[in-house]
Amino acid sequence: MNFDFNNPYPTTRVPVFARNVCSTSHPLAAQAGLRMMWKGGNAADAAIAAAAAMTIVEPVSNGLGSDSFAILWDGKELHGLNASGPAPGAWTPEYFRRKYGDGAKTPPKRGLDSATIPGAVGSWVALSERFGKLPFADLLEPAIEIAERGYLLPVVVQGKWVAPLDELGGQPGFAQGFLPWGRAPEVGELFRFPAAAKGLRAIAQSKGAAFYGGEIAHAIEKFSKANGGSMTAKDLAAFKPEWVKPIAKDYRGYTVHEIPPNGQGIAALMALGMLDNFDLASMPVDGADSQHLQIEAMKLAFADTYRYVAERGAMEVTTGQMLDSEYLKSRAKLIDMKKAQDFKAGNPVKGGTIYLTAADENGMMISFIQSNYMGFGSGCVEPEFGISLQNRGHGFSLEPGANQVAPGKRPFHTIIPAFLTKDGQPVMSFGVMGGNMQPQGHLQTLVRMLDYRQNPQAACDAPRWRFNTGLEINVEHLMNKATVQELLNRGHRAEVINDSYQDFGSGQFIWKAGDTKVEGYVAASDSRRDGLAAGF
Repeated sequence: MNFDFNNPYPTTRVPVFARNVCSTSHPLAAQAGLRMMWKGGNAADAAIAAAAAMTIVEPVSNGLGSDSFAILWDGKELHGLNASGPAPGAWTPEYFRRKYGDGAKTPPKRGLDSATIPGAVGSWVALSERFGKLPFADLLEPAIEIAERGYLLPVVVQGKWVAPLDELGGQPGFAQGFLPWGRAPEVGELFRFPAAAKGLRAIAQSKGAAFYGGEIAHAIEKFSKANGGSMTAKDLAAFKPEWVKPIAKDYRGYTVHEIPPNGQGIAALMALGMLDNFDLASMPVDGADSQHLQIEAMKLAFADTYRYVAERGAMEVTTGQMLDSEYLKSRAKLIDMKKAQDFKAGNPVKGGTIYLTAADENGMMISFIQSNYMGFGSGCVEPEFGISLQNRGHGFSLEPGANQVAPGKRPFHTIIPAFLTKDGQPVMSFGVMGGNMQPQGHLQTLVRMLDYRQNPQAACDAPRWRFNTGLEINVEHLMNKATVQELLNRGHRAEVINDSYQDFGSGQFIWKAGDTKVEGYVAASDSRRDGLAAGF
């Protein structure tokens, strides 16, 4: 790709060029990844080390009780890893209605009854066993050191640490884990997490066995039982990450890859499949026509995703039907260039998160995402080992349908790593974090790179929109004012927001610049976070 390296958007970042790269939303995690490659490890080792460090340095978004997904190029082919955890064995619609009343529609947003089995630690072990070069215990050394010695709290993370305290402060273990001195730490204050250091040591020494059936599993069961939850050591011991084949869609001569359902990555592929029917490059990159078209395609994709996507065995349509080009062409015809619409699902039968990426000079590239969801997840922190549990169970429904809760079933999931290839060869590992912003961020950044040849850092820095529901969208405060006004004129209910963390996502991008031993890669890190793309 002959990128334009002129960046027209305000930013604190520049592209990073290197043969070995790790890009994350916190500098210490990026450096943890580089440490592994300096020691002779590969991109998989770097990603595991960075992911472990991220549980400590950005606990507002992930923890040792997170879920995760990955897409990895091993030098010959792509591999997908689904490490989202299933429901505990006790979970049924009746279980929740007995506890929360007949009017409950979903499991609760917070508390132990929102936490499914954590999968992130299992993903680290699976990636290490299949693709890693270094001993597993070596990979957790940086995270253990950071947890024990502490780190000075950065600006963006601190702002999100404070935001949910009224909602989370009373959850079991939260104050002990995350409110030192009885309050949130301030910017520049030292935060230590010795309990998580103990947990990481046990995970490192046992290669994850302590977490799934060992001493950590039993501590989680004891903690859960004492606080009204149902998760057991047996539930944890039954968990296994699943290797999966990524789903894909061609766009502008490239192929975009996502993890298959139960995740929402298919929404990005569907929207791109619709946009492939339009000449976006003929429209001004930041103009109303281009933005309107992308918003409407995304809305159509979400209408189907929210209607049909669940764990694959429970879906009533196939991913192939949802990605069928003729079906997506028929959906694209519903777009009115002059008017925003509230779309409903079609019939395809007829036709709170961290993201990181790493790449090494031998050609291995990994796209990795890990999340607790909604900022601090369930809010529950097992105190002995510092296990901050996610709240992915809130993604289930208690009503009949594909996503109805059941024992051992995985919920609809928002976190999605992505990968780009061309003619069967790797091009870019990338992702954008932030709830339902993730497929929207994939769409917007890819359009900027593939249709408009904006370089990865410029595509990352450019102002974004976010679809919410109906005709409602948020737009970033730096978006062109004339474009925003024209979107309003077309019926979009647009609210301008200045938020550096959740509302517009945060991305990390590594683009293969040529021979990895010669040219290497060009990397970008989103300026909406405290992050860093670092390399050598």
